[in-house]
Formats: sequence, structure tokens, C-alpha cells
Amino acid sequence: MRLLVWHVHGSWTTALVQGGHEYLLPIVDGGGEWGRGRCGRPWPSRAREVTPAQLREADLDAVVLQRPEEIDLAHRWLGRRPGTEVPAVFVEHNTPRGHAATTRHPLADQDAIPIVHVTHYNDLMWDSGIADTVVIDHGIPDPGHHYTGELDRVAVLVNEPRRRGRIVGTDLLPAFARAAPVDLYGIGVGEIALDGVNPVGDLPSAQLHTELARRRVYVHTARWTSLGLSLLEAMQLGMPVVAVASTEAATAVPPDAGVVSTDVDRLTDAVRTFRSDPALAQRAGKAAREHALAHFGLEEFLRRWDALLGSLSP
Repeated sequence: MRLLVWHVHGSWTTALVQGGHEYLLPIVDGGGEWGRGRCGRPWPSRAREVTPAQLREADLDAVVLQRPEEIDLAHRWLGRRPGTEVPAVFVEHNTPRGHAATTRHPLADQDAIPIVHVTHYNDLMWDSGIADTVVIDHGIPDPGHHYTGELDRVAVLVNEPRRRGRIVGTDLLPAFARAAPVDLYGIGVGEIALDGVNPVGDLPSAQLHTELARRRVYVHTARWTSLGLSLLEAMQLGMPVVAVASTEAATAVPPDAGVVSTDVDRLTDAVRTFRSDPALAQRAGKAAREHALAHFGLEEFLRRWDALLGSLSP
């Protein structure tokens, strides 16, 4: 199939474009949120950049929407309305930004475009109205088992920790820094100045995976985000996990893979335990990897996407 999809979330798009379809990624002068193209990522050649003018002539099979504004934008660029004149699906990556249980989804009042939730938690919490919904769990390319845990430090990956604040648990970092030195990775981490927290920066994927895997334990601090792909990557790397038991993270990490709790004292104690017992950390990391490969592997993710795309009416 020939699909129109915007480059919104790099890690999720990396997984999607591993499939057997042709992926048209809009690119506009100056880039920006509506035309980032590939952004230099080493994706397969079937993921190719196209201008809005080229899209007008493209023989598309479906549109993969990820933001409500893309519906009107696709209509302008294609000359066809997603959902009625060209098949479309809408991927909801996020938890509701309003009230946790009563926020109505922007596509709740229509049934022409199914909503694809990336976690069962998101499906549970969004009021999706009359829209058809389906859950396709995350799946990621296996980075390989690289865990050594040789550095007696904690790894945390958070994008824009200052702007997003309590949502991603930035305020929890000092507590973890009292339990172990923290290396903080991600976009915009240089804006954070906290005792015991070393803002490393945003690293290329291969380098990031190597550096994460050298740390003793991965800590997931988010309070109110969807299931972070960085958490799944850490698990597939073979890292033990200490995670705030919020949203889908509460069910994504099995008991033998680490510690998941809403009790910050219990979480920081778990960090200290893994620091003092590298053999335990190794065993937990092995269990984390096995679970993540079984439940968040790329093959099943692509199979479910193929099934959904194949079901769309022409």
C-alpha cells in the first residue's frame, strides 16, 4: 500500500516504516512540524520524502493521521477528504490532556476514521464516542542485549523535562539522585540544573543504546504520558527497570523485571538494591528483555498494522 504519514514521533515512525508498504513523508521548506520528512534518519528507501505538490499526484491507498489538524491539511494537499474520499486511520499517541476520565477525543463524533490507541490504558481513558477504536501495542526494532551495568549510575530518558515538568516526573529526579548518580538523556535536558543529575543530552540511537546499557538501572519517572518507547528500549537492552506505576507502565513491566510502584521511597530503595547487587540487576534485566521481546516486538506490531490497513474500505 502507499501511505501518507507525517513524521511526528521518530521512534514510533521508525517502527512503522519497517513494514512492507511505501511511506510518503511530507517535507516542506524549512521543515517544521508539518513537513519534517525523514530528518536524516536511516530508514528504508520505501520511506521517502514528498512535497505537497507531489502528494496531489500520488495514488494513495490510505492516510495515517496523528494530529487532528492533519485532516484538513491532507484535504488541502490531496484534494480528497480523509475518511470519506480516501481511507484513513487516526493514531492517538497520548493520554488525555484534560480530565483523566472524561476528556472527549477530537474524533469522537464521527465513525469514518477509526482511532488507533497505542495502549489499552489510552483506549480506556479517552472518551472516543461513536468512533471505532482498536489498540495496537507498541513494537520496536530489537536493539540487542547490550546490558553490562558496569557503571553504578541511573539512566533516565526524558524529552523537554523543564517544559513538561510534573507530567514526566522531572520533580522526582532529586529523590532518585539521592539514591544514585543520575545521567539524564533526551531533548532539552541541558535546561535542567539539579544536584546529582548529569544532563547528558540527546544522543543518536546507537550511541544512546550503548550508553544506557552501561548504567546499572533504568528509571522511568513519567506520571502522565503514554507508554514511553524509551522504557521498552531499555528493557530490550536487558536493563532492570524502576518505574512509576502510572498509565500503561503499570502493566508493561513484570515483577521479575524490576520494581513498579507509586511509592517513591520504594522506588528509590529499589535503585539502592540494584546498585548493591549487580547479579540481581542482571537477572532482572534478562527478564525485562524476554518480556519486552515477547510483548513489544516489531513483528507483531507490523502484523497488526497490516491487518488494520488491509481492512480499510477503498
